[in-house]
Amino acid sequence: MASEESPSTVDIPAENGNNDEKVEVEQATEAEDVNEIRAVFLTAFGGLQRMKVQKISEPTPLEGEVVVRVKACGLSFVDLMLRQGALENPPKTPLVMGFECAGVVEATGTGATKFQHGDRVIVFKRYGTWAEIVTAAERFCFRMPASMSFEEAASLPMSYLTAYMMLFDIASIKSGKSVLVHSAGGGVGTAVSQLCKTVENVQLYGTASAHKHDGLQGQFTHLVDRNTHDYHHEIKSLSPDGIDVVLDCLCGDDTNKGYTLLAPMGKYVLYGSSNIVTGETRSFLSYAKSWWQVDKINPIKLYEENKSIAGFNLLNLVFEQGRHDLLSHVMAELIQMYNQNKIKPIIDSTWAFEEITDAMQRMHDHKNIGKIILNPNQERRRQSCHNDIRRDSYSQSSDISPPTSSEK
Repeated sequence: MASEESPSTVDIPAENGNNDEKVEVEQATEAEDVNEIRAVFLTAFGGLQRMKVQKISEPTPLEGEVVVRVKACGLSFVDLMLRQGALENPPKTPLVMGFECAGVVEATGTGATKFQHGDRVIVFKRYGTWAEIVTAAERFCFRMPASMSFEEAASLPMSYLTAYMMLFDIASIKSGKSVLVHSAGGGVGTAVSQLCKTVENVQLYGTASAHKHDGLQGQFTHLVDRNTHDYHHEIKSLSPDGIDVVLDCLCGDDTNKGYTLLAPMGKYVLYGSSNIVTGETRSFLSYAKSWWQVDKINPIKLYEENKSIAGFNLLNLVFEQGRHDLLSHVMAELIQMYNQNKIKPIIDSTWAFEEITDAMQRMHDHKNIGKIILNPNQERRRQSCHNDIRRDSYSQSSDISPPTSSEK
């Protein structure tokens, strides 16, 4: 970061050789030659105020990396859990937050040949995308379609990769099957709804807060408010033969309910544990309760009941287990689907970096329908909820996604 101190001085002999006579000379410090950018930092695990917008030195690319000027960043529930320190094996703080963004390539490092200056790209990275400029390995960057907005592009990695791989790689969804997804109005939930429509005759059930039902009308076969209704009983009555695929981001007792809803040959997939998030900071009681409530299922029971249980963690799959080959294949499929108008990310709202606490609170309160986006170039606004008109226009339409005013 650039120094805020006055210019440093050095003493040099005067031309007359009198060493007692000094001349003050301005000397630019090294820090003053470094360009600075803004980034959203997590200073320590905890509440909303642990996130700060700070200035850092502009990054330089390593071998095989590209430099991207960021136009939009995606916000996911994993970011909220990271802030609380609720992830397994959390990173050390402070760190720049964020796993996904989209922008324009400004430079490339040695050996990076996939992109050139001016290319519009989607970036997937383990931490560090909530900044004005980021560097990333080119194998984790993907060329954007010409018609895709930066906001849409920043919505793809965490939500659509997760939804696609659960539905097609794990569950092998086919025509005539049934699917249940929790948090139907979130980024993954809306992605699941669109991807299920690419398969003929899929019955899609979802749980979502009552105030989201109008906005999700036409995207699901049936919606249940799990806060006020017994969704287990209601879905059981709607599909007495059971559900073929249960996608669970809740965990805890909902794991047991999801398993009992499975039809023979059904698959339960756990991809999150949001039930442990009950307040602004991490609750060890909620964590213990969620763990304790999950029944321990013997493999013999799976064998006897012809059911399957699976888990999916996208970040671990790509960055810990090295399966970036799957990432490239699935992203290519998603981009092709976008070009064919089969999918189109739903943007709930956009926020300035300086509004990160409001944006994350909106997600914590389950108010969003679709993806929440951070825009490093957007100015801070006073109101906390500024996207009501856009969401209302979506609820009146049966199109695949709401109209947006996103910059292309």
